[in-house]
Amino acid sequence: MNVIPAIDLLDGKCVRLYQGDYQQSQVFNDNPVEVALQWQSQGATRLHVVDLDGAKDGQPVNLKAIEAIVNAVEMEVQVGGGLRTSESVSQLLNLGVKHAILGTIAVEKPELVEQLCQDFPGQIFVGIDARNGKVATRGWLETSTVEAKELAQKMAKLGAAAIIYTDIHRDGTLIGPNLEQLRDLANSIDIPVIASGGVSKLTDLLSLLALEPLGVNAVIVGKSLYTGDVDLKEAIGAIGQGRWQDVPPNQGFALG
Repeated sequence: MNVIPAIDLLDGKCVRLYQGDYQQSQVFNDNPVEVALQWQSQGATRLHVVDLDGAKDGQPVNLKAIEAIVNAVEMEVQVGGGLRTSESVSQLLNLGVKHAILGTIAVEKPELVEQLCQDFPGQIFVGIDARNGKVATRGWLETSTVEAKELAQKMAKLGAAAIIYTDIHRDGTLIGPNLEQLRDLANSIDIPVIASGGVSKLTDLLSLLALEPLGVNAVIVGKSLYTGDVDLKEAIGAIGQGRWQDVPPNQGFALG
């Protein structure tokens, strides 16, 4: 299973939010490139970046910081936040980003997601951020009536390469991942699932290994890395590490 460190960008700085609340942000480093290089030095081969300003504004905002990160590291970088047009996705991928993560438009413009999956095969992930089982949109500021599992099934059929599932109530809380919801989601689709939210210690990561045969082949770790509750190098050594294997849409999943 792949351990993916996270960098959340707000005003060009590396921050963490509590349960997606922009009013409860904590700055960990003014220089996100420095943070990215730190995670790379500890063995990470993939990096998860969220443009929090972009998610709120509906268009990428921290492009300079993202480009600087991509140019500085050898890791595969996946980025989400404010990607709601084909132009913004194309712009991001042209910077050298490996995977673009779509969120709000998966609910509001599924036809655009399908087109993007055709235009950029294997490079489109869909981020499903759930609050009490319902999908949140627009930087978690709104909650839709769409069920998370229902949306995941629809996105898999449209050609998404993977689903990133975040339980908002656990994000930034260090209370552990929602194993039940992850298991249910992974059982319902045939593309990889990336777990996100709540990881607080090494045992949380080890608990996710039981879901790997179902297709949960990676986990995003954020706040616990910054607080020191999880040591990235130790985590990678404990649960394994591998580079992402691009899988043709709806052709099963790649483990590790």
